[in-house]
Amino acid sequence: METAIKWLGKMAFSGVTPSGHEIKMDAAPDIGGENTGARPTELILNAVAGCTGIDIISILHKMRLNPIAFHIDVKGDRADDHPKRFTNIHIHYALEGELPEDKVVRAIQLSKDKYCSVAHSLNAEITASYSINGVNGEQKL
Repeated sequence: METAIKWLGKMAFSGVTPSGHEIKMDAAPDIGGENTGARPTELILNAVAGCTGIDIISILHKMRLNPIAFHIDVKGDRADDHPKRFTNIHIHYALEGELPEDKVVRAIQLSKDKYCSVAHSLNAEITASYSINGVNGEQKL
């Protein structure tokens, strides 16, 4: 996989992904940006959520389970010193539908431990929790 980004001036960059989608990135005004795009670190959190979300939906569908709603909240803690990397990322999966807890847990564990290439590309501790139909899950992930 290859990609390239182009500088747009000040702190803004634009890139086109290998699949043909444009991504705009920029910095906050307090460090010279104009807030015309996402911060690269914001994209990392979204990429982790998207990667694992795709995995989980795919796995649940293979189990012949169909969530009626799925929402993912991600919280990332960053180091105080440069390079200010993510040190901890917590992902909470909120699913709705007729979904057996053991199957949801299995799908989350498979994504977290085996399939999500974005999560496995990061040097951060990644933890997870879940809820089904608004009820927090019992198992530790």
